[in-house]
Order: sequence, then C-alpha cells, then structure tokens
Amino acid sequence: MSKYFILKNLLLAILSGLLFTIGWPTYGFPVFLFSAFVPLLFLSENFIKEKKRKLFFLYVYTVFFIWNLFKTWWIVNATVVGAVFAFIVNSLLMTIVFWSFHMVRKRLPLRMALAYLIFAWMSFEKFHLYWDFSWPWLNLGNGFSEYPGWIQWYEYTGTFGGTFWILLVNVIIYVNLKPFFVTGNKTFIVKTVIKSLFYIVLPVIISFYLKNYYQIKGQTAKISIIQPNLDPWEEKFRYSNTELTKDFLSIANPDASLIVVPETAISQYAEINDFTRSRPYLLMKKFTQTYQTHILTGVDFIHRYPEYSRNIPETANKTRSGRFYDMYNSAVLVSPHDSIQIYHKSKLVVGAEFTPFRKILEPLIGNWVLRTIGVSLGSNVTQKERSVFKVPGTPVKVAPIICYESVYGEYVTEYVQKGANLLAVITNDGWWGDTEGHRQHLSMARLRAIENRRDVVQSANTGISAHIDQTGSVKKSLPYNKRGSIDATVHLNEYQTFYTKHGDYLARVSIFMMVLLLLYAFSYKKVML
Repeated sequence: MSKYFILKNLLLAILSGLLFTIGWPTYGFPVFLFSAFVPLLFLSENFIKEKKRKLFFLYVYTVFFIWNLFKTWWIVNATVVGAVFAFIVNSLLMTIVFWSFHMVRKRLPLRMALAYLIFAWMSFEKFHLYWDFSWPWLNLGNGFSEYPGWIQWYEYTGTFGGTFWILLVNVIIYVNLKPFFVTGNKTFIVKTVIKSLFYIVLPVIISFYLKNYYQIKGQTAKISIIQPNLDPWEEKFRYSNTELTKDFLSIANPDASLIVVPETAISQYAEINDFTRSRPYLLMKKFTQTYQTHILTGVDFIHRYPEYSRNIPETANKTRSGRFYDMYNSAVLVSPHDSIQIYHKSKLVVGAEFTPFRKILEPLIGNWVLRTIGVSLGSNVTQKERSVFKVPGTPVKVAPIICYESVYGEYVTEYVQKGANLLAVITNDGWWGDTEGHRQHLSMARLRAIENRRDVVQSANTGISAHIDQTGSVKKSLPYNKRGSIDATVHLNEYQTFYTKHGDYLARVSIFMMVLLLLYAFSYKKVML
C-alpha cells in the first residue's frame, strides 16, 4: 500500500469531516451537508478490494470525530469527562453504521448498498433517540434548524425527512460523479450538478410555497418570558428559594395570562410533599391572586424516605449514610385558586441526571470510579406519560418541555396529542458558556414549532429566551447574558399536523427496509462488486 494511497484517503476523510462541520448550525451553511458523505463514499470505493479493515475503520472514524469535536466541543464547559466520552462514543457509533454499509457494499449491487446506507443511518438516528446513551444532537435533520424556510414540509415528515433529503442527495452526487473518475468525461460533472441542484432546490421551492400560504392559527394569549440571567455554577446557589422567587417575580409582567420561568428557577431542593406550604409557593400564589395571572416555573424537588421505610422504589437514590431519597427536575403551574400542576422531566441528560446502565456499571466498576469520572450516582424520577398544563380561565394548554426534551421530535408530539396548543421550553443553558451550545438548543426549538405548527416560548435562566411562531421564525428574543423579560403575543393552534399524528414513521419504515436488505445481503455468499 503506497504512501499516495494513504495520503489520498486521509485527505478524503478530512474533507468529509470538514464538510459536516461547516454545514452544521448555528454558523454553518447546510448546503455543504448535501456533499459531506461524498468523499466518504469514494473512500469506501477505494477500499472495496482492500483487506485493510482497521485502516479503513480509522479513516471513517476520523471523519465523524472531526464533526463531533468541532460542533459539540462546548460540552467540555459542563463536563470534561462527559464531553470526551460523547466525542469518542458518538463518533464510534457513526463509524460502525458506515462500516456496516461498506461490508454490505461487498455483497450487494451498488444502488442496493446505497439504499441500505440511507435506511441504516435513519435507523441509527431513531435508535439514538431511545437508548441509555441517547445523544441525537447531530441527527442530520437538525442541520436545517437555522433555515426554517427550507423545511416547512417538516410538518409532514419531521426531522427524518431532512435526514433522508441529505442522504439521498449525497447518494445522487456520488452515483453521477463516479463515472467521471473512471472515464474523465467532463459531461458527467455537468449532469451531476444539474441533478443535485434539482433535488436540492425542489424541496426548498415546496417549502417556500407552504410558508407563503400558511396562515398562523389560533386564539391569542399574552405570555411573559423570564430570563433571570444567574450564573448556574455559583451565583444561582448563593440564594435561597425565597430570594430566587422574589427575583424572577420582580421582572415578570403581571398583565400576562401566563408567566414562564426557567428550568430549576427554584433550585435549592424543595421537599415535594411540603411545597404548597413553602414560602416560594406562597409568594407565587399571592402574586397570581393579586394580578389574576399564572406562573409556570422549574423546580428541583426532593423526597426523603423515612429512615426505616420498607417501601423503597427502584428509582430511589442512596446517601452514604444509608438513607434513601428521590430527586425530580420538574415544572409546576401555579394558579390563583386552583391546585398545583406538576410535570417531571423524563428525557434526562446522561451522566448529569442519571447513570446509564446503572445496574451493570455500579457492581462492575464501583461507585468510587463513577464519582471520580464525574458521573452522577443519582437518578431523577421520570414519568411515563407527558403532562399538559391547562391554564384555568384561559384557552392556554401548555406543554412544559424541560431543557433537553426539546431535542426529541416525536417525544414533543406526545404533548400536542394530549391537547397542548402552546409549547414552553424551560431551560438552563448557562452550563456551556457563551458558545454554540445554547444557540443550537434554541435553534432546535424552531424545528418543533414547524413539526407541530405550534408557537414556542423558550425561557432560559442563562441562554437565549425567545418567542418562535408556527413557521419556525424567531419573533422576539433576549440575548445571552442579559437579564430581563419578553412580552409575547402567542397563537394557540388546535390543529394537529400529519407529523404530530404519525411521528417518526419514516424511521420505522427505514428499520424495516434495513433489516430486509441485511437479510438479502447475507443470504448470498458470493461477493457482488
């Protein structure tokens, strides 16, 4: 194997990694995503008759490591160990998916193998939404979040429509460009450009048509979106829950129907069974009664079990002294005269809010090792079904989406299926500092607006707070590191989109097709090149 061969393929790997990087939001331009797989496919072609599997695997891993590192490096601001783990493992999973295509390519005709790549990648993205190490931040369909005008058809397909679009165009470019490198005939380049432009431009034209004729739907309501702008590392924990409550009430607009306050705005673990007797709750209750408004806020709850309690659930965490307790990252709705409504966050952040595969890892490597590498030994309590807060005396039925949950498309549809006509994302993005992290998070909320045709209000403790309309356009926003509030007039749409009703159907079809192609590929011993 010559040095030229090694260098050529290394350059292809680096080029592919850079195309993914410069195509990704929030500073990227998604057009580059339509060609990001092409160098990788030519890399696979170069190795199709080679037996250097380890070298090929290393090249592919280089591609995805570049992408993961440059677009999610900001995780290190929250957890160095978690960031390194995310870079390494997510790159490895992506590499395995592409490596499986390379193996299938040796058994199937090219076009069937390329179809397998599309279905396998979409199946991987679906899998990445549900397992313990879930990290769908780089799912391809998220790549258009800063260009909502291109993807108004997400109300029919969700982000998996975007993933399919990117993969299909990459395959078309590769198939049409491949003959040029065999014959040197430049007409193949012209054909490649024409065909790829057609498949890129046509969905954009359809999207512009949909946006142009879409009518914002629903009654209106006035919402006050709060951004306290407290440093989440130290400043936020210097104050009592009472002081934190007084702080966010001081900047709320009492004339609003609903005041939306960030995740864990009440952050000094409040006893869940005594919360309605606590000073923060009484302050909020008095405020709502005085001004006839309602407050949706984030609360860190705790429930401590009696020392000799026998009914300890599996969700419970154990202190070093042997006492058991439950933790909750919750949203609550406080109204003037009605009882409190509570929702517990159910899509938890790996390592920070729960220990993945805890039953396996704890006995295997021990608690001390897990603590040393920065993994939380505790696990927050979740709930099986989504809750929708019905705001008394108003038409508002709000989905309390807590932080990371807004990244999950089909998950958010469960709120809308239960009647939510407004999506409220309450978050605390200050852990990442002034990086792409909080910008990407807000950007993904725009996808949820289009998929469900719902207005979105996002309240960030430190991050970007905003009002997003039903087309994914940001109507108002409050920038990072600025204290204040936003007065937003939202529309309360009751109509359910095709995607809201059917969810990730494209992914489910992809899983079925991937399995069929795998069975077909390995039912023959003969290698088909």
